[in-house]
Amino acid sequence: MVRITRVHTGAGDGGETSLLTGERVPKSMVRVELFGTIDELNSSIGWARMELSRLPKEAADGGVRATAIRLESDLEPRLALIQQELFDVGGECAGNPDNLPVEMVLIEMKHANRLVSEMDSWTENTPPLDSFILPAGSPVIVALHVARTVARRAERCAVRLVQIEGEGSVRPVVLAYLNRLSDWLFVACRHSSFTLGEEEILWEPLSSREN
Repeated sequence: MVRITRVHTGAGDGGETSLLTGERVPKSMVRVELFGTIDELNSSIGWARMELSRLPKEAADGGVRATAIRLESDLEPRLALIQQELFDVGGECAGNPDNLPVEMVLIEMKHANRLVSEMDSWTENTPPLDSFILPAGSPVIVALHVARTVARRAERCAVRLVQIEGEGSVRPVVLAYLNRLSDWLFVACRHSSFTLGEEEILWEPLSSREN
């Protein structure tokens, strides 16, 4: 178990930080940007969980709003698990795969595959799209959209790191997990809209808007 007794050390005042190996590097390094973006993604998902918990559970007639309760019971444990996995991924990305601690347990393809299975299950019950969706709607849906875009940025950081340091700098399963997670968050937005009975805000081409 990690024991933290002090947060501020002053060691980063000069613009450097430590990797998992203890190596000191500039905070502008792409690897630092990658695990920092994963941390931002984790925070975004925490925001989505908060908005999920704040969904009104009482209907206008004073009865129970079953759709909100059903969505929270469905999404909350999944989002909580993803936050745990993202902490694992971020920790891994703070070092090179070749010199990670031997006792460190790493995510596997089964974790990325689980995201696909959940997406497939939701998509079966969601109407097909005939246009692009705008990131709008109730707070929980917007929060999920923000998390989706941060996931894409984390994936781009990972790809850029591979381009700079070579294929061995990020495990392929990490790339797969981040890619599938951004898709998962998009489908979670649609699933949320459909469950709550909200109309999705679709993009209208400029030619249509000006007619």
